[in-house]
Amino acid sequence: MKLWNDTRLRLSITRLGLEYLAALLLVGVFAVNTGNNLLYLVFSFMAALFVVSGWVSRRAIQGVDIESVEEGLLFARVKGALRVRLKDRAPRRIRGLSLNLELEGGRVEPTFHGGGAISNEGRVSLRVVMDRRGWARIHALELRTTYPFGFLEKSRRFPLDRPFLVLPHPRVSWAPPSKQGESARLTPQTGVEAPVSARPFREGDTLSRIHWKRTAQRGQPWVRELEDEVPAGVHLRLDLQAWAPGQTFEDELERLSGLILQARIHKRFVSLEVHSKLPVRVLDGAEEAWKFLAEAQAEGGAAQGPRLT
Repeated sequence: MKLWNDTRLRLSITRLGLEYLAALLLVGVFAVNTGNNLLYLVFSFMAALFVVSGWVSRRAIQGVDIESVEEGLLFARVKGALRVRLKDRAPRRIRGLSLNLELEGGRVEPTFHGGGAISNEGRVSLRVVMDRRGWARIHALELRTTYPFGFLEKSRRFPLDRPFLVLPHPRVSWAPPSKQGESARLTPQTGVEAPVSARPFREGDTLSRIHWKRTAQRGQPWVRELEDEVPAGVHLRLDLQAWAPGQTFEDELERLSGLILQARIHKRFVSLEVHSKLPVRVLDGAEEAWKFLAEAQAEGGAAQGPRLT
């Protein structure tokens, strides 16, 4: 039920509000039938409380505008964050707002903005899980409140219509790389070698370096990383003409994305060599490689169905 509606703010009665109105009506009927002044007083107090609730909660949602939406590195099927920058014309006012993001191809956890800040600018992070890589679109951001008593629900919708890029899921692979993609290993130096950390097992690692405790915790082979190992960088290769569209191609992109993430964690340089119908390209840096993988399309063969495991 809509009590008031314009282009900016919607006001509707909640279930609690309907129950409260039913109780208010019941008290009013008893007051009229009995002529009891105390019931009239209770009726007046309840009616005033309902009106004040609507006014205060409507005031709580006014004066807030969306300045921008900032996305970081968002991976498919991994919980990430979209940061919303708010501009509050009354920063010290208590808000009690729920932020709900409308987007395609993913799920968003509503977050809370309480207000009461000193600055008129603030950031709120919304947790997002996207279903697939590629371009997605934010349709709108809705502010909603039931503050302070929950009788009336106020909502204000901000159309955004903004695209953003979702990167391939960073799958960690312990299997040897395929012929379409390859990675360079660490180059050991001479001198005293002391284990300083652990990393996933790679082709060429010896069994004597396996980190048994970490392997038991993760359920996959991990090895000790030595302090005198110097990163040789990671060079990846992707031949789009060697892959057909389908789940196998998506798995390869996720494997490459996982290698890029591991290189980034260990602060190693990453380059991606791309072979396709176009001239050979070399993309330097993790972010450039990720962005290409997010939009990559297979160019060879017929479409493949899901691979059975």
